[in-house]
Amino acid sequence: MSAQRGKDMLVRIGDGAVPEVFSTVAGLRTKTISLNAREVDATHAESNGWRELLGAAGVRQCSVSGAGVFLNGAAADDIRATFFAGAIRNFQLVIPGMGTFEGPFLIANLDYAGDHDGEATVSIALASAGVVDFAAAP
Repeated sequence: MSAQRGKDMLVRIGDGAVPEVFSTVAGLRTKTISLNAREVDATHAESNGWRELLGAAGVRQCSVSGAGVFLNGAAADDIRATFFAGAIRNFQLVIPGMGTFEGPFLIANLDYAGDHDGEATVSIALASAGVVDFAAAP
């Protein structure tokens, strides 16, 4: 895989319709997607002093964070309303040259900030709330 542009990473929110249409969460300059699996320690007396882990037993999760310039619009209104409702919505996380993660997420954090002599900014954190599927890029 060749190098990819970071600006091509996308965080998109679904509209809940069938078929679902996704809109890009606009203005994000930085995006981080973290995949984690909780370890289950299966070490016992006969492990010879080495830790043993139980495979495929831990809880998996995907977390997403992003920050950038606040842009007002339909997607921004949707994000804000979703946060205040505490709703779980489908999101797509597009990684260029790799593929797309898709699944239900909760908006765990939504921050707005700004300096008196700069632009208004927004940051968002998402926490997976169910199975996250992956589709490889064609």
